[in-house]
Formats: sequence, C-alpha cells, structure tokens
Amino acid sequence: MWIWIIFITCILVFLALDLGVFNKENHVIKTKEASIWTAIWVTVALSFSGVIYWLFANGLVDNPTGLTANTAVLKYITGYLIELSLSVDNVFVIAVIFSSFKVPPIYQHRVLFWGILGAIIFRAIMIFFGVALITRFEWIIYVFGVFLLYTAFKMLQGEEEEFNPKKSFVFRQIKKIYPITGSIQGEDFFVRRMGIKAATPLFVALIVIELTDILFALDSIPAILAITADPFLVFSSNILAIMGLRSMYFLISRMLEKFRFINYSLVVILAFVGLKMLLSHYLHLAEWVSLTVILVALVGGVVASLAIPEKE
Repeated sequence: MWIWIIFITCILVFLALDLGVFNKENHVIKTKEASIWTAIWVTVALSFSGVIYWLFANGLVDNPTGLTANTAVLKYITGYLIELSLSVDNVFVIAVIFSSFKVPPIYQHRVLFWGILGAIIFRAIMIFFGVALITRFEWIIYVFGVFLLYTAFKMLQGEEEEFNPKKSFVFRQIKKIYPITGSIQGEDFFVRRMGIKAATPLFVALIVIELTDILFALDSIPAILAITADPFLVFSSNILAIMGLRSMYFLISRMLEKFRFINYSLVVILAFVGLKMLLSHYLHLAEWVSLTVILVALVGGVVASLAIPEKE
C-alpha cells in the first residue's frame, strides 16, 4: 500500500504545484507553453517505466498476475499509449463544450484542472471495479471485447449526431437545480445575485466535461484491461495519461482538423483490443505485438492526414 500512497501523493503534489505555482494567475495557454508541458508529461510518463521495472524487479508492489519486470514495462507503455490515443476524441469534445458555453481561453485551464481532479477519482473507482470484475468473472472480458468492437464500428460509421452541450440531459437537469447565469462571471463557478445563488457557464462546462470523461472512460479502461489486469499498471498508465490531457488539449485542439484520419487509427486500436479480448483464452500475443499495432495505427493516421491532400 505504501507504493500506492506515494504515487497518489505525488500526483496530488503535481496538481497543487500546477494550480498554486505554475498557473496561479489565469492566463491564455499559448502553443509554446502547451508544447513544453506536453513534452514534460510525456517524458515523466515514459520515464516512469523505469520505476515500474524497479518495483516489479524487486517485488515492491503486489504482482497478482505474476509479471516479469520487462513484461510489466511493456504492458505499462502499451496501456499509456492506448489511453493517450483515445484521449484525442476527448479533446475534440472538450473544444465543443468550451465553444458552446463561450468559455474564454483565459479560464479554460482552470476548468480543466478541476475536471482532471474529478476524472482521477472517478477513473480510480472504475478501474477498481473493472479489475475486480475481470478477476472474479472471467467471462466479463468477452463483454468488454464486444463493447469495444461495437464502439469501433460506430466510430467507423461516423454517423453520430453533432454534440450540442446546451441540449444535453445534464444541462437540463442542472437548470432545474440551480439558475444559470447567461454570461461568465470571472473565474467563479457560482455567484450570488439579489440573494439567489446561481451557477455560471464555467460550472456547467465543468460538469459536462466531467460526465463526458466518464463516458470516454467506458472505452479506455476496458481497452487497458485487455492489456493487463494488474491494478497498479492500469491505474498509473491511465492517470499519467490523464495528467497530460490538459496541455495536450491546448496543443492539438487547434490542429484536430489537420489530423482528419486519426479517427481511423482509433478504430483500428479499438477493434484490435476488442478482438484480443475475445480471443484471450485461445490466442496469446507477445506484448511487443500489441505495442507495435498501436504505434503503427497512430503513426499511420498522422502520416495519412499530412500526406493525402484534403478534397475541396
């Protein structure tokens, strides 16, 4: 348990430094700053694979699935890349939410900070129950596999209705509980006007982002569980990918249109992981195979987007 406590404490310290030191004053996150922080978080996440090797090599963390240190590192990196790649869709939805509620760029980092904090709590709960289900009921892996294949098929069709946060069920329910102001009131989530407490668009955007992240976690967590059922590997790879999501949002949200084939990469990844789950009791692939498929799918989507000219 000490390893878990130290890891979670480090994450909380990073979050405190983020809001209390590096982003104490609200400001617009420029591309250069976002690039630096994205590079920092990717470096931290990949460097953590060294910690994973050390922990598993010395038996300092529970190892219920009997992994060697080298296998644990490969599973961690694969899980991290899966979560990072599936976050691309999340970035697009966050951009739509901010646009719908007219959240100024200067306050977007603040909303994402609290959104990430909530996401860590909810994902920890989902990971705990996901690992428990797979451990207790082996057949649940087939349910996860079918769900991922269905998600890949729906993504391939690309016939989803345009997402409008202001017409969502969540927005309507919030309006029943709290009055909502028509405009942003500085950095406040709640304001009091004439004795009435009202929620601002910042708070509504935060809640909608929080709930959409839970929906995205329904895809990403089963996908990581297909790679490993080790609780610490699933949790650490997921959380470190989430920690870098804010800087990645500011970096790639303006470039999403350029990477128009990245959705096909996600389709390939989800379909591969879904099939791997369905065949898990009959076919055992080496860890480097999964890692290679994910990397080739991501690189292929980016290269195709840059190389193939867009039709007018």
